[in-house]
Amino acid sequence: MLRIAVYGKGGIGKSTTVSNLAAVLALRGYTVMQIGCDPKADSTYVLMRGERIPSVLDLMRKAANPALEDAVHRGFAGVLCVEAGGPTPGTGCAGRGVITAFEQLAALHAYEELAPDIVLYDVLGDVVCGGFSLPLRGEHSDVVYVVTSGEMMSMYAASNIAQALERFKARDYARFGGLVLNRRDVADERALVESLADELGTGIVADVPRSADVHACEQETLTVIEGAPASAAARAYGALADAVLDEAGLPRAKAGIAGEPSEKAAVPTSNAKAAAAVALADGPKAEGDGRGL
Repeated sequence: MLRIAVYGKGGIGKSTTVSNLAAVLALRGYTVMQIGCDPKADSTYVLMRGERIPSVLDLMRKAANPALEDAVHRGFAGVLCVEAGGPTPGTGCAGRGVITAFEQLAALHAYEELAPDIVLYDVLGDVVCGGFSLPLRGEHSDVVYVVTSGEMMSMYAASNIAQALERFKARDYARFGGLVLNRRDVADERALVESLADELGTGIVADVPRSADVHACEQETLTVIEGAPASAAARAYGALADAVLDEAGLPRAKAGIAGEPSEKAAVPTSNAKAAAAVALADGPKAEGDGRGL
């Protein structure tokens, strides 16, 4: 099981990046679980096509031991969607909410029962203390990617996260996989982020252009992989998937599934754009669309 944590400054596009990456990987035949680590519980919104799923903490408020099928929902392409959730704004500690949700998923044996090939953590902002540092640790993640633009505060946040990983690497923290450039059309943006990458001893693993397609798809509560698979942004997310899988030593499409319908990689064949997304991702064509477990 490959475990990936994605960090970055708040509002930089982490959830968009993670959701589109999850969609590509799922269409390539991998069983993918996306866990939103934000009290707003909105990481999986486009994967669920606008459906807000109950967070783990919301479920625990209603019952001490919620069922696994209540916490995990199948979204686009069969991605297993989970929201950690958090306290009501102004009360409690959001970081503690992440810890509690992780403990509950472990108690439910979520990873053993669902056997994901890849787990993606979408982690709130650039906070690297308390519960929000949990996905940095080796017992939870194998590799960390940081989303940034060429804006000063975004790069500052990326530097803070990279420094935290460097500081604690002797404690078996996850390795630093590199930067994902999510463009904001800043002057000399590529050069600025390349300079940051050099300072951090890493590289740019993907370069996502600023695109009206992404905004238009999100307005329709779709990933760009589903809604605009031929777009430059979709190709960039495909390149990110290539980089992630190559870094982990995994094949770019899961072997032994070509042409086989799969509930775990479900795509409605009546949707021509979704079928095109399958071709974009070099994955198997599949029928049906799964909701719930």
